[in-house]
Amino acid sequence: MTTFNLRLKAKSELTPHPTAQYWRKCQVEELFEMPFMELVFKAAQVHREHFNPQEIQLSTLLSIKTGGCPEDCEYCPQSARYDTGLERQTMLEVEEILEKAKIAKARGASRFCMGAAWRGPKPKDIDTVSKIISAVKDLGLETCGTFGMLEDGMAEDLKNAGLDYYNHNLDTDPERYHKVIHTRSHDDRMDTLGKVRNAGLKVCCGGIVGMNETRPERAGLIASLANLDPQPESVPINQLVKVEGTPLAEAEDLDWTEFVRTIAVARITMPTSYVRLSAGRGNMPEAMQALCFMAGANSIFYGDKLLTTENPEEDHDRQLMDKLDLYPLNYQVV
Repeated sequence: MTTFNLRLKAKSELTPHPTAQYWRKCQVEELFEMPFMELVFKAAQVHREHFNPQEIQLSTLLSIKTGGCPEDCEYCPQSARYDTGLERQTMLEVEEILEKAKIAKARGASRFCMGAAWRGPKPKDIDTVSKIISAVKDLGLETCGTFGMLEDGMAEDLKNAGLDYYNHNLDTDPERYHKVIHTRSHDDRMDTLGKVRNAGLKVCCGGIVGMNETRPERAGLIASLANLDPQPESVPINQLVKVEGTPLAEAEDLDWTEFVRTIAVARITMPTSYVRLSAGRGNMPEAMQALCFMAGANSIFYGDKLLTTENPEEDHDRQLMDKLDLYPLNYQVV
Protein backbone atom coordinates (compact mmCIF):
# COMPACT_ATOMS: atom_id res chain seq x y z
CA MET A 1 0.00 0.00 0.00
CA THR A 2 1.24 3.48 -0.85
CA THR A 3 2.00 5.54 2.26
CA PHE A 4 1.42 9.30 2.27
CA ASN A 5 3.34 11.55 4.60
CA LEU A 6 1.14 14.40 3.43
CA ARG A 7 2.92 17.70 3.10
CA LEU A 8 3.02 20.88 1.13
CA LYS A 9 4.75 19.71 -2.00
CA ALA A 10 8.37 20.82 -2.27
CA LYS A 11 9.74 21.70 -5.68
CA SER A 12 11.81 18.87 -7.11
CA GLU A 13 13.17 18.32 -10.61
CA LEU A 14 13.68 14.62 -9.87
CA THR A 15 10.25 13.61 -8.60
CA PRO A 16 7.66 15.96 -10.08
CA HIS A 17 4.02 15.45 -9.16
CA PRO A 18 2.49 13.29 -11.91
CA THR A 19 -0.55 15.49 -12.45
CA ALA A 20 0.12 18.90 -10.94
CA GLN A 21 2.85 21.48 -10.98
CA TYR A 22 4.43 23.13 -7.96
CA TRP A 23 2.88 26.55 -7.34
CA ARG A 24 4.97 29.28 -5.77
CA LYS A 25 2.92 31.75 -3.78
CA CYS A 26 4.12 34.56 -6.05
CA GLN A 27 2.81 32.64 -9.08
CA VAL A 28 -0.61 32.34 -7.49
CA GLU A 29 -0.53 36.06 -6.68
CA GLU A 30 0.13 36.74 -10.36
CA LEU A 31 -3.04 34.83 -11.25
CA PHE A 32 -5.02 36.93 -8.76
CA GLU A 33 -3.63 40.07 -10.42
CA MET A 34 -4.84 39.14 -13.90
CA PRO A 35 -7.58 41.32 -15.45
CA PHE A 36 -10.85 39.97 -14.07
CA MET A 37 -12.42 38.87 -17.38
CA GLU A 38 -9.15 37.32 -18.59
CA LEU A 39 -8.85 35.35 -15.36
CA VAL A 40 -12.40 34.03 -15.59
CA PHE A 41 -11.87 33.13 -19.26
CA LYS A 42 -8.63 31.27 -18.50
CA ALA A 43 -10.30 29.37 -15.65
CA ALA A 44 -13.24 28.48 -17.91
CA GLN A 45 -10.84 27.07 -20.49
CA VAL A 46 -9.07 24.94 -17.87
CA HIS A 47 -12.43 23.74 -16.55
CA ARG A 48 -13.59 22.61 -19.99
CA GLU A 49 -10.41 20.62 -20.50
CA HIS A 50 -11.29 18.35 -17.57
CA PHE A 51 -15.04 18.53 -16.93
CA ASN A 52 -18.41 18.85 -18.59
CA PRO A 53 -19.17 22.51 -17.73
CA GLN A 54 -22.90 21.80 -17.42
CA GLU A 55 -22.52 19.17 -14.69
CA ILE A 56 -22.70 20.18 -11.03
CA GLN A 57 -21.91 17.74 -8.23
CA LEU A 58 -24.51 18.10 -5.46
CA SER A 59 -23.67 17.35 -1.84
CA THR A 60 -25.92 17.65 1.19
CA LEU A 61 -24.36 18.49 4.56
CA LEU A 62 -25.89 17.54 7.90
CA SER A 63 -24.69 18.34 11.40
CA ILE A 64 -25.05 15.06 13.28
CA LYS A 65 -23.64 16.51 16.52
CA THR A 66 -23.94 20.26 17.04
CA GLY A 67 -22.15 22.77 19.28
CA GLY A 68 -19.90 22.50 22.30
CA CYS A 69 -16.63 22.27 20.37
CA PRO A 70 -13.60 23.10 22.59
CA GLU A 71 -11.68 24.72 19.69
CA ASP A 72 -11.50 28.51 19.37
CA CYS A 73 -11.78 28.98 15.58
CA GLU A 74 -12.71 32.66 15.33
CA TYR A 75 -15.22 32.09 12.54
CA CYS A 76 -17.17 29.21 14.10
CA PRO A 77 -20.50 29.51 15.96
CA GLN A 78 -20.10 25.95 17.26
CA SER A 79 -17.20 26.85 19.55
CA ALA A 80 -18.08 26.53 23.23
CA ARG A 81 -15.94 29.63 23.86
CA TYR A 82 -18.36 32.04 22.13
CA ASP A 83 -21.89 33.09 23.00
CA THR A 84 -23.68 32.77 19.66
CA GLY A 85 -27.05 31.57 20.91
CA LEU A 86 -26.47 28.15 19.36
CA GLU A 87 -28.15 25.36 21.27
CA ARG A 88 -25.86 22.43 21.95
CA GLN A 89 -27.23 19.12 20.69
CA THR A 90 -26.15 15.53 21.19
CA MET A 91 -25.67 13.02 18.38
CA LEU A 92 -28.72 12.54 16.20
CA GLU A 93 -30.34 9.12 16.11
CA VAL A 94 -29.41 6.87 13.19
CA GLU A 95 -33.02 6.78 11.95
CA GLU A 96 -33.20 10.57 11.75
CA ILE A 97 -29.91 10.77 9.85
CA LEU A 98 -31.04 8.10 7.41
CA GLU A 99 -34.30 9.90 6.77
CA LYS A 100 -32.36 13.08 5.92
CA ALA A 101 -30.06 11.08 3.65
CA LYS A 102 -33.00 9.52 1.79
CA ILE A 103 -34.49 12.96 1.20
CA ALA A 104 -31.14 14.28 -0.04
CA LYS A 105 -30.81 11.42 -2.52
CA ALA A 106 -34.38 11.84 -3.77
CA ARG A 107 -33.65 15.52 -4.45
CA GLY A 108 -30.57 14.82 -6.55
CA ALA A 109 -27.63 14.81 -4.11
CA SER A 110 -24.94 12.26 -4.92
CA ARG A 111 -22.94 12.74 -1.71
CA PHE A 112 -24.09 12.93 1.90
CA CYS A 113 -21.72 14.81 4.19
CA MET A 114 -21.88 14.51 7.97
CA GLY A 115 -20.25 16.87 10.45
CA ALA A 116 -19.72 16.60 14.20
CA ALA A 117 -18.48 19.43 16.42
CA TRP A 118 -15.49 17.73 18.00
CA ARG A 119 -11.83 18.66 18.34
CA GLY A 120 -11.47 15.01 17.49
CA PRO A 121 -13.59 11.89 18.03
CA LYS A 122 -13.10 9.36 20.79
CA PRO A 123 -12.99 5.63 19.99
CA LYS A 124 -16.63 5.22 21.06
CA ASP A 125 -17.58 8.03 18.69
CA ILE A 126 -15.86 6.22 15.82
CA ASP A 127 -17.96 3.12 16.58
CA THR A 128 -21.13 5.21 16.43
CA VAL A 129 -20.34 7.12 13.25
CA SER A 130 -19.11 3.94 11.56
CA LYS A 131 -22.58 2.45 11.94
CA ILE A 132 -24.10 5.64 10.55
CA ILE A 133 -21.71 5.70 7.60
CA SER A 134 -22.48 2.07 6.73
CA ALA A 135 -26.21 2.73 6.81
CA VAL A 136 -25.92 5.83 4.59
CA LYS A 137 -23.61 4.00 2.18
CA ASP A 138 -26.23 1.25 1.82
CA LEU A 139 -28.59 3.88 0.38
CA GLY A 140 -26.29 4.23 -2.64
CA LEU A 141 -24.84 7.61 -1.68
CA GLU A 142 -21.22 8.71 -1.51
CA THR A 143 -20.29 9.46 2.08
CA CYS A 144 -18.17 12.24 3.54
CA GLY A 145 -17.32 12.99 7.16
CA THR A 146 -15.83 15.93 9.00
CA PHE A 147 -15.12 14.90 12.55
CA GLY A 148 -11.98 16.83 13.48
CA MET A 149 -8.48 15.53 14.13
CA LEU A 150 -8.03 11.77 13.94
CA GLU A 151 -5.89 9.43 16.02
CA ASP A 152 -4.00 6.48 14.57
CA GLY A 153 -6.32 3.82 13.16
CA MET A 154 -9.45 5.97 13.09
CA ALA A 155 -9.26 6.79 9.39
CA GLU A 156 -8.94 3.08 8.61
CA ASP A 157 -12.02 2.33 10.71
CA LEU A 158 -14.00 5.00 8.85
CA LYS A 159 -12.79 3.64 5.50
CA ASN A 160 -13.85 0.12 6.46
CA ALA A 161 -17.27 1.45 7.42
CA GLY A 162 -17.74 2.80 3.88
CA LEU A 163 -16.56 6.40 4.12
CA ASP A 164 -15.51 7.82 0.74
CA TYR A 165 -14.28 11.34 1.60
CA TYR A 166 -12.89 13.00 4.70
CA ASN A 167 -13.20 16.78 4.99
CA HIS A 168 -10.45 18.62 6.84
CA ASN A 169 -9.94 22.21 5.69
CA LEU A 170 -6.69 24.16 5.85
CA ASP A 171 -8.88 27.23 6.51
CA THR A 172 -6.44 30.02 5.64
CA ASP A 173 -2.87 30.91 4.63
CA PRO A 174 -0.49 28.76 6.73
CA GLU A 175 1.42 31.92 7.71
CA ARG A 176 -1.65 33.45 9.38
CA TYR A 177 -3.26 30.26 10.68
CA HIS A 178 -2.25 31.08 14.26
CA LYS A 179 -4.12 34.40 14.03
CA VAL A 180 -7.46 32.69 13.43
CA ILE A 181 -7.12 29.46 15.43
CA HIS A 182 -5.09 29.13 18.61
CA THR A 183 -6.08 25.68 19.93
CA ARG A 184 -4.47 23.71 17.09
CA SER A 185 -1.77 24.28 14.49
CA HIS A 186 -1.51 24.03 10.73
CA ASP A 187 0.74 20.99 11.26
CA ASP A 188 -2.08 19.32 13.21
CA ARG A 189 -4.28 19.64 10.12
CA MET A 190 -1.59 18.20 7.89
CA ASP A 191 -1.12 15.27 10.26
CA THR A 192 -4.78 14.26 10.03
CA LEU A 193 -4.78 14.70 6.24
CA GLY A 194 -1.82 12.31 6.08
CA LYS A 195 -3.73 9.73 8.13
CA VAL A 196 -6.70 10.12 5.79
CA ARG A 197 -4.56 9.53 2.68
CA ASN A 198 -2.82 6.55 4.25
CA ALA A 199 -6.21 4.94 4.87
CA GLY A 200 -7.10 5.25 1.19
CA LEU A 201 -9.79 7.89 1.69
CA LYS A 202 -10.38 10.72 -0.74
CA VAL A 203 -9.68 14.22 0.57
CA CYS A 204 -12.07 17.16 0.75
CA CYS A 205 -9.97 20.16 1.74
CA GLY A 206 -10.51 23.88 1.21
CA GLY A 207 -10.69 27.11 3.15
CA ILE A 208 -12.52 30.28 4.06
CA VAL A 209 -12.11 33.72 2.52
CA GLY A 210 -13.38 37.01 3.89
CA MET A 211 -11.64 36.71 7.28
CA ASN A 212 -9.85 40.07 6.93
CA GLU A 213 -7.04 38.39 4.98
CA THR A 214 -5.12 40.19 2.25
CA ARG A 215 -5.03 39.08 -1.38
CA PRO A 216 -1.48 37.66 -0.92
CA GLU A 217 -2.84 35.66 2.02
CA ARG A 218 -5.67 34.34 -0.17
CA ALA A 219 -2.97 33.35 -2.63
CA GLY A 220 -1.16 31.59 0.22
CA LEU A 221 -4.27 29.54 1.00
CA ILE A 222 -4.74 28.46 -2.62
CA ALA A 223 -1.03 27.66 -3.00
CA SER A 224 -1.10 25.49 0.13
CA LEU A 225 -4.09 23.56 -1.25
CA ALA A 226 -2.66 23.20 -4.75
CA ASN A 227 0.66 21.99 -3.35
CA LEU A 228 -0.85 19.18 -1.33
CA ASP A 229 0.57 16.00 -2.75
CA PRO A 230 -1.75 14.54 -4.07
CA GLN A 231 -4.14 17.42 -4.62
CA PRO A 232 -7.56 17.19 -2.91
CA GLU A 233 -10.30 15.54 -4.94
CA SER A 234 -12.76 18.10 -3.59
CA VAL A 235 -11.99 21.75 -2.71
CA PRO A 236 -14.70 23.71 -0.86
CA ILE A 237 -14.24 27.48 -1.10
CA ASN A 238 -16.24 29.16 1.66
CA GLN A 239 -17.12 32.81 2.05
CA LEU A 240 -17.20 33.75 5.73
CA VAL A 241 -20.69 33.71 7.20
CA LYS A 242 -20.47 36.30 9.95
CA VAL A 243 -22.18 35.12 13.13
CA GLU A 244 -22.85 37.45 16.04
CA GLY A 245 -20.79 36.44 19.07
CA THR A 246 -17.78 35.16 17.12
CA PRO A 247 -14.59 37.26 16.93
CA LEU A 248 -15.00 37.62 13.15
CA ALA A 249 -18.58 38.86 13.31
CA GLU A 250 -17.39 42.36 12.38
CA ALA A 251 -15.03 41.32 9.58
CA GLU A 252 -15.00 43.58 6.54
CA ASP A 253 -17.16 42.44 3.65
CA LEU A 254 -15.23 40.82 0.85
CA ASP A 255 -15.88 42.33 -2.57
CA TRP A 256 -17.76 39.83 -4.72
CA THR A 257 -15.19 40.01 -7.52
CA GLU A 258 -12.49 38.87 -5.10
CA PHE A 259 -14.48 35.75 -4.28
CA VAL A 260 -14.95 34.96 -7.98
CA ARG A 261 -11.21 35.47 -8.46
CA THR A 262 -10.56 32.94 -5.71
CA ILE A 263 -12.78 30.36 -7.42
CA ALA A 264 -11.01 30.97 -10.73
CA VAL A 265 -7.53 30.67 -9.24
CA ALA A 266 -8.53 27.47 -7.45
CA ARG A 267 -9.72 26.02 -10.75
CA ILE A 268 -6.53 26.94 -12.62
CA THR A 269 -4.20 25.59 -9.93
CA MET A 270 -6.28 22.44 -9.21
CA PRO A 271 -7.59 21.56 -12.66
CA THR A 272 -8.94 18.08 -11.90
CA SER A 273 -10.44 18.79 -8.46
CA TYR A 274 -14.10 19.45 -7.85
CA VAL A 275 -14.23 23.09 -6.71
CA ARG A 276 -17.21 23.57 -4.44
CA LEU A 277 -19.07 26.84 -4.08
CA SER A 278 -19.72 26.38 -0.38
CA ALA A 279 -20.70 28.52 2.62
CA GLY A 280 -21.94 32.03 2.01
CA ARG A 281 -24.08 31.28 -1.04
CA GLY A 282 -27.16 32.51 0.79
CA ASN A 283 -25.80 36.05 0.45
CA MET A 284 -24.67 35.69 -3.16
CA PRO A 285 -26.80 37.10 -6.00
CA GLU A 286 -27.61 34.69 -8.81
CA ALA A 287 -25.35 36.55 -11.26
CA MET A 288 -22.38 36.18 -8.89
CA GLN A 289 -23.00 32.44 -8.55
CA ALA A 290 -23.27 32.17 -12.34
CA LEU A 291 -19.83 33.78 -12.70
CA CYS A 292 -18.45 31.32 -10.15
CA PHE A 293 -19.73 28.43 -12.26
CA MET A 294 -18.24 30.08 -15.33
CA ALA A 295 -14.93 30.39 -13.46
CA GLY A 296 -14.81 26.68 -12.70
CA ALA A 297 -16.95 25.92 -9.66
CA ASN A 298 -18.66 22.58 -10.32
CA SER A 299 -20.00 21.51 -6.95
CA ILE A 300 -22.39 22.99 -4.37
CA PHE A 301 -23.87 22.12 -1.03
CA TYR A 302 -27.52 21.43 -1.73
CA GLY A 303 -30.03 21.92 1.08
CA ASP A 304 -31.36 24.73 3.24
CA LYS A 305 -28.71 24.49 5.99
CA LEU A 306 -24.93 24.05 6.23
CA LEU A 307 -24.28 22.61 9.68
CA THR A 308 -25.68 25.65 11.55
CA THR A 309 -25.81 28.44 8.95
CA GLU A 310 -28.36 29.13 6.24
CA ASN A 311 -28.01 27.97 2.63
CA PRO A 312 -30.21 28.74 -0.40
CA GLU A 313 -33.42 26.72 -0.46
CA GLU A 314 -33.39 23.68 -2.74
CA ASP A 315 -36.17 25.07 -4.93
CA HIS A 316 -34.10 28.20 -5.51
CA ASP A 317 -31.06 26.13 -6.47
CA ARG A 318 -33.07 24.05 -8.92
CA GLN A 319 -34.47 27.20 -10.50
CA LEU A 320 -31.01 28.74 -10.81
CA MET A 321 -29.59 25.58 -12.36
CA ASP A 322 -32.46 25.53 -14.84
CA LYS A 323 -31.77 29.15 -15.79
CA LEU A 324 -28.10 28.35 -16.39
CA ASP A 325 -28.79 25.01 -18.16
CA LEU A 326 -26.88 23.13 -15.49
CA TYR A 327 -27.76 19.69 -14.22
CA PRO A 328 -26.64 17.36 -11.41
CA LEU A 329 -23.65 15.08 -11.91
CA ASN A 330 -24.74 11.67 -13.27
CA TYR A 331 -28.15 13.07 -14.19
CA GLN A 332 -29.55 11.39 -17.30
CA VAL A 333 -30.30 14.15 -19.82
CA VAL A 334 -33.13 13.19 -22.19
